[in-house]
Amino acid sequence: MSHSFRGLYKILIPLLLALGIGAIFILAIGENPMEAYGALIKGAFGTKLGFGTTIAGFTPLLLTSIAFAVAAKAGAFNVGVEGEVILGGITAAYIGVNWNFLPTPLLYVACFAGAMVVTALWALIPAVLKTYYNVSEVCVTILMNTVALYISSYLVSGPMSAGTATPQSEPVLVTLPKIMKPSSANAGLFIAIAIVAVIIYMLYKTKWGYKITTVGTNPAHADYVGIHSKRVFINAMLLSGMLGGIAGCIEVLGVHGYYLDGFARDLGTNGMLAALIVKSNMIFTPFTAFFISALKSGAMAMQQATNVPKSIVDTVSAVFIIIATMEFVIQLKDRRNKQKKSNEIENITDKSGELDKMEGGES
Repeated sequence: MSHSFRGLYKILIPLLLALGIGAIFILAIGENPMEAYGALIKGAFGTKLGFGTTIAGFTPLLLTSIAFAVAAKAGAFNVGVEGEVILGGITAAYIGVNWNFLPTPLLYVACFAGAMVVTALWALIPAVLKTYYNVSEVCVTILMNTVALYISSYLVSGPMSAGTATPQSEPVLVTLPKIMKPSSANAGLFIAIAIVAVIIYMLYKTKWGYKITTVGTNPAHADYVGIHSKRVFINAMLLSGMLGGIAGCIEVLGVHGYYLDGFARDLGTNGMLAALIVKSNMIFTPFTAFFISALKSGAMAMQQATNVPKSIVDTVSAVFIIIATMEFVIQLKDRRNKQKKSNEIENITDKSGELDKMEGGES
């Protein structure tokens, strides 16, 4: 069985099991699972609006899932992608509203560049704390998500407020063209696909990708063979932050046309889960991101066509994630046990060496 087929097999089996368990829940409330799933599929793909909504939801999830996967390849658990999406969006909104002295092409570039710079600097904080002070990036990034949310909420409720009932900024001067009206799908999809394609190529086909994989697998070995593990780790976190910033910029310029408070809710979390399901495999992560987006966009249509609540989709997603990550947890436990045994063997070897030296000295 080829490596690619094995990876596809590990996605399809948990998916089928999750859909089967979801069908049991649907039967429990007296509905037909085939009709419910048929309505979900029709809602996600059966109409131009539905398919456009699926594409619009897929675009940020594609970037946030790859953002998490890039960091994971270097051994980081970047839970702060959602905060980076927020800061990328607020930065793009500020530039898009106020930098009217720039011509339109340069204003597009400035919005994306500004979002990338700000979010890279934001990701630099947990990266440096982890590499030089061994502070858990998980704790730091979780806390920083809240800080980013409060910063953006303050700005759109005060200095950047449009004066509306809902906290939001003034409309930006440049927007990404819509591709499937009346949905919010936009040209940001092509930007996201191009960026992800470049990153996948770099990770699998270049020396830079080899360094990231080596550092993520064994930092000590990376240092031994001449790879600066700390620098590579920080660079991976910076790239992860920039991808989150690009996602935020696309949402502001392509979907809303302004910064809307709370627009990034669950974008980072769902992207992280899409990557975790396939253990941050760069090839399969986009497919799981698309699957989650389709579930979300078809849920409302399922609820309208049947009596099945859209919350059943969250149940299916949760079951899918639990089943898919069980193997990951088992592998992690086995890896830790092997590492523990390896450390014990090293300690025994060191003690034996010390005894040999003592006996040699006595003789």
